[in-house]
Amino acid sequence: MKKSLLTTVALALSLTLGAQTDSIALDEIVVTGSRVAADARLLPMTVTVIGRDVLASSHSSSVLPVVMEQVPALTVTSRAVMGYGVSTGAAGGINMRGISGGAGQLLVLIDGMPQYNGIFGHPISDSYMTMMTERVEVLRGPASVLYGSNAMGGVINIVTRGMATDGVKTDLNVGAGSYGTFNAEATLAARHGGFSATASAHYGRSDNHRPRMGFEQYGGYASVGYDLSAYWKTRLVADVTHFNASYPGSTSASLYDADQYITRGVVSAAVENHYEHIGGAFTVFSNFGRHKIDDGTTDTAQPTQRYFRSKDALTGVSLYQTVHASTTTDVTAGVDFVHIYGNAYYTSKATGEVIDTPNKQSGRSYRNEVAVYAKARQGVCKWLSVDAGLRMDHHSITGTEWIPQAGLVVAPRDNGEVKLSVSKGFRNPTMREMYLYPPSNEQLEPERIMNYELSWHHRPGKLRYGVNLFYLNGDNMIQTVERKNVNTGKIENCGMECDARYRINNHWTLTTNHAFLHMEHPVIAAPQYKGFVGAQFDSRRWHVRSGLQVIAGLFTAVGENETKENFCLLNIAADYAVAKSVTLWLTGDNLLAQRYEYNSGYPMPRATFMAGVKLSF
Repeated sequence: MKKSLLTTVALALSLTLGAQTDSIALDEIVVTGSRVAADARLLPMTVTVIGRDVLASSHSSSVLPVVMEQVPALTVTSRAVMGYGVSTGAAGGINMRGISGGAGQLLVLIDGMPQYNGIFGHPISDSYMTMMTERVEVLRGPASVLYGSNAMGGVINIVTRGMATDGVKTDLNVGAGSYGTFNAEATLAARHGGFSATASAHYGRSDNHRPRMGFEQYGGYASVGYDLSAYWKTRLVADVTHFNASYPGSTSASLYDADQYITRGVVSAAVENHYEHIGGAFTVFSNFGRHKIDDGTTDTAQPTQRYFRSKDALTGVSLYQTVHASTTTDVTAGVDFVHIYGNAYYTSKATGEVIDTPNKQSGRSYRNEVAVYAKARQGVCKWLSVDAGLRMDHHSITGTEWIPQAGLVVAPRDNGEVKLSVSKGFRNPTMREMYLYPPSNEQLEPERIMNYELSWHHRPGKLRYGVNLFYLNGDNMIQTVERKNVNTGKIENCGMECDARYRINNHWTLTTNHAFLHMEHPVIAAPQYKGFVGAQFDSRRWHVRSGLQVIAGLFTAVGENETKENFCLLNIAADYAVAKSVTLWLTGDNLLAQRYEYNSGYPMPRATFMAGVKLSF
C-alpha cells in the first residue's frame, strides 16, 4: 500500500494542473488569534487563511471540503456526495491533531462568535455554507484564552461576506452532476457610500450513491452595514439553513425511514470602532437550532412511533477593545457572556403529543458562562516579541477555570520567523453528557489539555513554507464507563506539519501540505498521515485547479477491533470564461475511483462529476 501511495503521489505531481492556493499567506492580515486585525507573522500560533477566490473556485456548497485540503492535520469525515447529516450515521466530524470537533473539542466561529449545538455541543457541519463566506481562518492548537470552551483543539473562523467598494454586483451559480445532484445559489451585493448590503440564497439536493440516502438543503444569508463615521460602523448579519437528510444505516445493518429535519440559524449585531491606536467591538449574537429526527427501523421491526425533537440556542454578548500603545505593543481585553439553552423531548407520530425525555431535568436545561480575558504583545527588540494571555472563565455548573497562554516570536531575518507557544485548552461538559440519557453525570468536570508548539515560517522570494512541531497532553477526557460518563480519558499526541507554496510565474503555482500524527490513545477519524499536493494554472480565460490528497492510517475503529483506511483522492476544478460575465465550470472528485470510507460501514462514492455555469454582472 505504501508503494502504491508513493507511486500515485509521483503520478499526480506530474499530471496535476491546479489546486486551491493562498491557503498559507503568512503576511496576510487576520483576526483569528487576536480578535482585531493583525499581521499573522506577529502571532505565536499558526493561522491558515483560505480566501474567497479559493472557496468560489471549488464550486462546493460547503466550505469544509476546501478547508480539509488546505489545512495540515485537519480532517473532515464524509459519507456521500452532498450532506453530512446529524445523529447516528452522520459525518461532518472535524478532527484537528487527533482532537475531535464531533465531541465539541474544536470550535467553529462565525465572525468570531461560537457556533455549536447547545445540547450536544458539537458543530453542525451542514450549516457552514460557501455562499456566506468571504474567507476562512483556521488556527491550529488551543485558542481558549480568546474563545473559551470548545476551542481546545483549535478554531475555524468563518468571516462573512460584504461589499468593499461602491456599486452593485450579482452572482448566479448553477450546477448538476452525479447521482441527481443539483446545486444553485444567487448573491446580490451593493454598496453606496457608508451603506452596504449582501443577500444570498441557496438550494441543493442529491440522491447520493446509496438507496435511502437523499439530501436536500435550502437557506439564505443577509448582511447590512452602515459606516457611522470614519471610525465607527455597524453591521447586522442573519443566516438560516434548513436540510432534510436520510441515511440507510451501515452496509451491515440497513435502516428504513431514518430521516432528519434540521433548521439552523445565526443572527448577530455589532458596533465596531477603528481608530489609529485603538479598536474593538460590541456584539450581540444568537446561534439557534430546531431538530426533528426519526431514528429509523430495520426491515423486520415495527416502524418507530415517535420523533426525537430538540430546540437549542447559544445567545451571548461579546465586548473587547485593543490598544496599540506603540508599533511594538498591543493590549487586548474583553468580556464574554453566553447563555446556552436546550430542550430535548419526544413527540408521538400519531398524535403529536409530547413525550418526556429520560433525563434529570425533564428535557430542559440551561447554563451560563461569563469570562474576562486579557492578552498582550510586547516587542522586546527588533527581532523578538513576547505574547501572553490569561482568561478567567466561570461556568454556572462546573465553576471557574483559569486559562493561560504564552508565546515568543523570533525574527532573525525580515522574511522568516521562529514561533514558540504554550497554551491551555478546555471544554465544559455538554448538556447531553450531564443530563440527557442514562450515562449522564451531573458531577462531570471540564476536559483540559496543554499544547506546546515550535514552528518556522520562511518566505524566500516566490517560495513560502512553514514547519510546525507540536506536543499536546490532556486529561479529564469524558468517556462512558459502565454506562456512566466520567472524567477518565487521557490524550497524548505529537506530530509535525509542513506546508509550502511556490509561484512559478504568472500562470503556474504549486502548493503542498503534509501532517504526521502520533497518538498514544488513537481516536476515530484521525489519520496518521495526511498530505496534499497540487498546482494551479491561470490564464485570461482558463482557471484549472487540481490536487491529490493522500490519507494513510485513518482510524475507522479503535480498541480490540482496530481498523485503518489508506486512500488517495484526485480532484479537479476547471473554469472557462466564455464571455466577460459568463463562466462554464467542471469539477471531478475521486478521479482515481478509490474505494474508501471515513465512517465504518459507510462507503464513499467512486468518481463523481459536476458541471455548471456562473453568471456575474
